[in-house]
Amino acid sequence: MAYRPTRSNDWGFPRWRGYSAGREAETVRLCDRHGCQEPGNCPAPKSPNNPDRWWFCQTHAGEYNRGWDYFEGLSAEEAAAREADESGTAAGYERSRHYAWSGPGDGSRSRDELRALTALGLEEEAGFEEIRGAWRKLAKENHPDVRPGDPDAAVRFQAVQAAYEVLRAAEERRTAA
Repeated sequence: MAYRPTRSNDWGFPRWRGYSAGREAETVRLCDRHGCQEPGNCPAPKSPNNPDRWWFCQTHAGEYNRGWDYFEGLSAEEAAAREADESGTAAGYERSRHYAWSGPGDGSRSRDELRALTALGLEEEAGFEEIRGAWRKLAKENHPDVRPGDPDAAVRFQAVQAAYEVLRAAEERRTAA
């Protein structure tokens, strides 16, 4: 039967326990820069396509990376192609930021705008003046003061108001851009 030690590190006080369970010395990798005694936590390749790594502290890793040439060994055309591939912008996402644009035409109206145009009884290519005219006409017809006892008219009035707000906000975004 193997001997099991019964002595603990805490002398009966749990708050005095160490961070690790064992008593062994913690291995610390030092920075590979000559004369540096800081822990080396940042790996850096010794050369391209080589599995060997230098291990630097943060300060010396920054020095190493400042001198790194990402395009070393590439022709001018290959370097330009790599730079173009990796410097893509998010401009294509600006147009579809609502994840809803679809439908016929140029795709400039969102699905919510198309629903709002349908609620106002307009075509998809309607301008903002047509939208405002249709909104005023439907709002006057379905206003609760004009039809005080009709609950369907109040629901239609709210739908017309919501549709106009969607289209007005979209028009403001278009004119601001």
